Amino acid sequence: MTAPLFKGVITALITPLRDGNVDEAAFVKLLERQIAAGVHGVVPMGTTGESATLHPDEHKRVVELAVSVSAGRTRVIAGAGSSATDKAIEMAAHAKAVGADGVLVVTPYYNRPSQAGMTAHFRAIAEAVQIPLVLYNVPGRTGSDLANETVAALAEHPNIVGLKDATGDMGRISWMHAAVPAPFAYLSGDDASWLGYAAHGGHGVISVTSNVAPEAMVAMHDAIVAGDLATARSWQDRLIGLHQALFLDSSPSPAKYALSRLGMCGEEVRLPLAPTAEAVRPSIDRAMAAAGLT
Repeated sequence: MTAPLFKGVITALITPLRDGNVDEAAFVKLLERQIAAGVHGVVPMGTTGESATLHPDEHKRVVELAVSVSAGRTRVIAGAGSSATDKAIEMAAHAKAVGADGVLVVTPYYNRPSQAGMTAHFRAIAEAVQIPLVLYNVPGRTGSDLANETVAALAEHPNIVGLKDATGDMGRISWMHAAVPAPFAYLSGDDASWLGYAAHGGHGVISVTSNVAPEAMVAMHDAIVAGDLATARSWQDRLIGLHQALFLDSSPSPAKYALSRLGMCGEEVRLPLAPTAEAVRPSIDRAMAAAGLT
């Protein structure tokens, strides 16, 4: 059976900011740590990268920087989502032009298109730009849910190669395994349920936690691939508090707080996001300690 194009631990990178601008030095530092830890890919300018509030020129610069710094050492799947199809095509075309390995395209948010509208949206991008495209379904943030049948129909397009599933619904992947032929990639978008997703046939995770604990996430992946359930569960037990704590406030503020404690970058986020609430910080501190990070 042919292996999927994308698999393993793929970090949904935060975008470090300093004095209102992208902190390129901190971004490079963060990315080099990810590569040294052995992650299998990174996603610059996904929703965790604050793509909704960065300017188009900033978005493009971050993608360019990720590609140039990675230099083939890890795969780069550039965020290219938008509520406007023409804007998504523009970002996908830029990602291809600078050498990204693929694009991650979230379902359109706020305008909440129908299944027919989403099908047309993704197909338009896939037709316009010859680059591997990963669908991203996160109903809790977008207000729209990409139905299983819609995923199956979109998977027929040769440029649509996988799905990031952040629904947390374990049954969906089993349904799609039966409906979608290999080598379509199933990637969890929910760190806390990644182990269960893998048990249902998932190929990896696009992770927020791996911003903070990439070595541990890679070790957990290796145990899953080796079929060592006991070790994988041990890593899950160690990381579960962190998985949850990083979403106790609006993401990516908690991840930036955790990274600031590790000396990787500052906590700054762009409005309307705010830094992590003081009441949440002790929970993140405890989770980091439990994960062996402090």
